Amino acid sequence: MTANAAALKGKNVILGVTGGIAAYKAVELASRLRKIGAEVHVIMTRGAQSFVTELTFREISGHPVSTGMWEKVSHWQVEHIALARLADLVLVAPATANIIAKAAHGLADDMLTTVLLATEAPICFAPAMNSVMWENPLTQRNIKILRELGYHVITPASGHLACGVEGVGRLPEPEAILEEAVNFALARGGVNNTLTGRKILVTAGGTIAPIDPVRFIANRSSGKMGYAIAREAARRGAETVLVSGPTALPEPVGVKTVQVETTEEMRAAVLKGFPTADAVIKAAAVADYVVKEVAAQKIKKTADEWCLELKKAPDILWELGQKKKPWQVLVGFAAETESLVEYAKAKLAEKNLDFIVANDVTRPGAGFNTDTNIAQLIFRDGKREEHPLLTKEALAEIILDRVASLLPPKRKLQDREKG
Repeated sequence: MTANAAALKGKNVILGVTGGIAAYKAVELASRLRKIGAEVHVIMTRGAQSFVTELTFREISGHPVSTGMWEKVSHWQVEHIALARLADLVLVAPATANIIAKAAHGLADDMLTTVLLATEAPICFAPAMNSVMWENPLTQRNIKILRELGYHVITPASGHLACGVEGVGRLPEPEAILEEAVNFALARGGVNNTLTGRKILVTAGGTIAPIDPVRFIANRSSGKMGYAIAREAARRGAETVLVSGPTALPEPVGVKTVQVETTEEMRAAVLKGFPTADAVIKAAAVADYVVKEVAAQKIKKTADEWCLELKKAPDILWELGQKKKPWQVLVGFAAETESLVEYAKAKLAEKNLDFIVANDVTRPGAGFNTDTNIAQLIFRDGKREEHPLLTKEALAEIILDRVASLLPPKRKLQDREKG
């Protein structure tokens, strides 16, 4: 279960289930929502009832299931209005081409479409259909309409479809749907929306220094810390860009991810996004040195010894510190094996940072490729915070709390776009 999903505890989620073979996955989705403490209210279309029974959803959700407009009222007031007002989030999964078309054009001929028109809650669609139907220009136009209106449409997965073909149109797994829907709901004004309207740039992973077309120099960074920060920033409503070196991690949902390999590529991506960013959090382990002359062909193993001549790589963080505007927040990381505070303070001053996250990577639970960290936050004014062993997700929350507290009042968008 995703860490962000806990934000739905105690919230009312309307789960709309429409008529597709993927309706069976909605059962697991309802179960996952219940496990994190959400109150689940299911609306089934007539087509959905051909695939899954009302009883199944009633037992899992613990609430009556709505199947039509004219059934016995199970909520206060007029039922479709009651459900619409009750909702903190409306999630339609699976969403057929039919329900997408109806929603895009404001039709209200059953309980689900009526609730979609009557609610002010965030609405998220998880489409599932034949790949030809998904790619049909009419479907794509309807999806464009929904997105322009502020609804969120999850891109379906690729794979083997029920119709026997391979292609795009498969309903994503329930965990992925849940994470994306939660991030969208929170970005629309959820539990913690302290970064709504802000632009946050995060770097993660390590960069590589090529030796020849086959070999390269790298470091042990897994990217987990930076990815956790990017996910949390998106959850808080920020327009989030993640510039990532090579990792084995899936791209965070709701985050624009730019994949790079070398320090030069990371530098170019960061400098492109920096002028309009409210905050930059440089969690990446950037190569300090690169090979002076990269061989055009694979170097053959002929000699007993092999010496490489290295040169300093561009110092991206220092460069950002020189360009930083008074309204921007700049955060760096210091992964050290000795003299942690001394080295971190020196880096803080040299790079013109607002604060630095320092950790001794020799300590158990604080090294590379772990799910936890032990960190000190050192600020420009000399203040220090010590944080014992905690998950990287928890540390990400602390870091973004501090970033939010340092950000000045929101600037006009046109002023920010001017840099």
